[in-house]
Amino acid sequence: MKTILIVEDNIDIHNLIQEILQKENYRVINSYSGTEALMMLEKEKIDLILLDLMLPGLSGEEIIKKVKNIPIIVISAKISPEDKVNVLLNGANDYITKPFNKEELLARIKVQLRINADRKERKELKYKDMYLKEDKHTLYIKDRKLHLTKTEYAILKQLLINPKEVVTKSKLLELISDDTLDCDENSLKVHISNIRKKIRSVTQEEYIESVWGIGFKIHE
Repeated sequence: MKTILIVEDNIDIHNLIQEILQKENYRVINSYSGTEALMMLEKEKIDLILLDLMLPGLSGEEIIKKVKNIPIIVISAKISPEDKVNVLLNGANDYITKPFNKEELLARIKVQLRINADRKERKELKYKDMYLKEDKHTLYIKDRKLHLTKTEYAILKQLLINPKEVVTKSKLLELISDDTLDCDENSLKVHISNIRKKIRSVTQEEYIESVWGIGFKIHE
């Protein structure tokens, strides 16, 4: 059973959403303010958040910035394109304006839960005898465990997503920017070198190939 957190201070709207969800056999966690929502996120395992923007305590926009790896559907009376664009760019996954249609709400919930389930299934990135465990930030080569730093993990993850493609230095820096802020083109080379050293502690086989003047790829 999927658990959905409702963050809405209007009692009537909150109760309506709760009734809709419970009829579809979702488990519902209730929150009526931004501050209470953060408390619930610490206590409960939440699969999806339905979030109003105009809340007592922390605003919906502030909550979006604090939440990671949980899909958020905003349900708001704010209807301007600017509001929608800003919320989506700051991390919300979808946006519905009030008043909303019940069937549309349920459809959007199902879509976001499906997308999130697909993402979780990809938590292990594999190539040949190497695989990366996303939840542990751990690299395994020939069943030997190697611990990576946050930046090393972010780099290798992007190379493994498309192992046969060359990833340019600038594109690689762009892709890892959400995971690490301490990397530029000069330090990228250092991080790549450190990953190679850790791999060589297990095997002499090369796993990361430099493409001169362009970037890096996984060695075939």
